[in-house]
Amino acid sequence: MKFNVNHPVLYVIVGVIIACVLAQSVYFLVRAMKRAKQLGIKSETIKKTISSSAVFTIAPAIAVLVGVVALSKSLGVALPWLRLSVIGSITYETVAAGNALEAAELSAGTTITDPSIFVTIAWVMTIGIAAGLVFVPFVTKKIQTGLSKIGMKDKKWGEIFNNAMFLGMISAFLGYVFCDVGSVFKGDTSGLIPVCVMLTSAIVMAVCGGLATKFKIRFLTDYALPLSLVLGMASAIPYTALLGGK
Repeated sequence: MKFNVNHPVLYVIVGVIIACVLAQSVYFLVRAMKRAKQLGIKSETIKKTISSSAVFTIAPAIAVLVGVVALSKSLGVALPWLRLSVIGSITYETVAAGNALEAAELSAGTTITDPSIFVTIAWVMTIGIAAGLVFVPFVTKKIQTGLSKIGMKDKKWGEIFNNAMFLGMISAFLGYVFCDVGSVFKGDTSGLIPVCVMLTSAIVMAVCGGLATKFKIRFLTDYALPLSLVLGMASAIPYTALLGGK
């Protein structure tokens, strides 16, 4: 049987897994509603909390949808749908899949027909993100305790350590963005495309943040991420045409 990244069997497997996750969500929602009533919280407050939470989950869902669409050409819909619906991260999954495709000497957007390559990419996307599940129970408490102690002794240094950890995480992705900039010196300007896309996304994010702060537009705060992602990806089209990327 010929391998197909969109084979119905993959959809069945992914559907069962996501159904289990949704069942857990419904279970804890029901438990939370019962507990809220036991605490004497009014029904109107409970309904308002549920509805407002549901509305504001749309923003991150749009970002996830963008990631699924971006990866679907090469990996089909089932695998990205699974990876980005459970514990996946759009910033990690796209980079991991891109690196795995590059290692297999395939360009982004090339539909995979070799099952061994598909399985390899699935493992790369899964193992890396699963490391967090293993380490979190063992090291998170120690890290938080250490940071709390530093913050209690010196609040300024506590903030510096927190910011340093965040910037360390961001720097890993910046390396991926700037890795091909050196090709400019060889006459190939395509290495600037990721940089321009990143700057466009950053500008959109800054504009959304500025407008949300100045005019008190709450929804911009929640939708700044998907907007920056969508507009950043859209900007890659003219940048690619302009800078000669393949």
